Amino acid sequence: MLRRLAVLMDPIQKLKIHKDSSFAMLLEAQRRGYEVHVCEQRDLGLRDGRAWLRTRVTRVFDDPAHWFEQSAPEVHDAGHFDWILMRKDPPFNAEYLYDTQILDRAEAQGATVVNRPAALRDANEKLFTALFPQCCPPTLVSRLPDDLRAFVSEFGECVVKVLDSMGGTSIFRVRPDDPNLNVIFETVTLEGTQAALIQRYIPEITEGDKRILLIDGVPVPYALARIPRAGEFRGNLARGGHGRGQPLSDHDRWICEQVGPELQRRGLIFVGLDVIGKYLTEVNVTSPTCIRELDQQFGINIAGMLFDRLETLRK
Repeated sequence: MLRRLAVLMDPIQKLKIHKDSSFAMLLEAQRRGYEVHVCEQRDLGLRDGRAWLRTRVTRVFDDPAHWFEQSAPEVHDAGHFDWILMRKDPPFNAEYLYDTQILDRAEAQGATVVNRPAALRDANEKLFTALFPQCCPPTLVSRLPDDLRAFVSEFGECVVKVLDSMGGTSIFRVRPDDPNLNVIFETVTLEGTQAALIQRYIPEITEGDKRILLIDGVPVPYALARIPRAGEFRGNLARGGHGRGQPLSDHDRWICEQVGPELQRRGLIFVGLDVIGKYLTEVNVTSPTCIRELDQQFGINIAGMLFDRLETLRK
């Protein structure tokens, strides 16, 4: 029986396929004989209470000079698809919120949406760590610069970030004597009107910000430690960090044991944990990356593991 997959993602023509996890998923679905459809955020809508997608049937090639071919667009009822993968990158803004509400209807029409729309709404990638305080460094969320300033006075060197960013944007490393402290806190809180998160600085960032991928709560056995480049404290690959694969440590596995059951309960099938030293810092649920880097370094097939699980859940 023909299986149909729709992937809601950023524009396919802009992908850097050597490091794009959504592209790895497209390749694997095609290898399995799925009819693969691709669409963007603007291609999702509702008509009389039913979700629809304007998609293009897509063929992909692991070739940086020619990586896709597409048909003309066609509109399909969301129930036309077995699976819909929500792979739109943050920010998680109002438009993203509306998409999750439309995708709720797609679930009601019979499509399996990954990750579940309700879970995407509930699991802010920074705030979701609050469910696992035993795994995290000292952390505060507040809109008031005075609160952030008091936290720095208590813990010394810290990292502060906004709640809806990705790829290392709007993250600041601060110290109590930093002459820019006031302006940083005013900026990240929009003068006390926007919540920000602050954590004690973890010196082990020099050894890498580990990305651990979980499939239905079960970790892939290797992590990608993203090492900051010289003169930088952010390990994000988008900020010039380089990835070094390594087996999970016993403590990494302990963190996964704490987090995994809650991911399963909520229908968060594909998730990336960020771990620095012994601490969980983020739970990435929107469009986790690092599949291709880990596949290349260890000769594994993470997208294959994902689809094995999706097919089991669909039976």
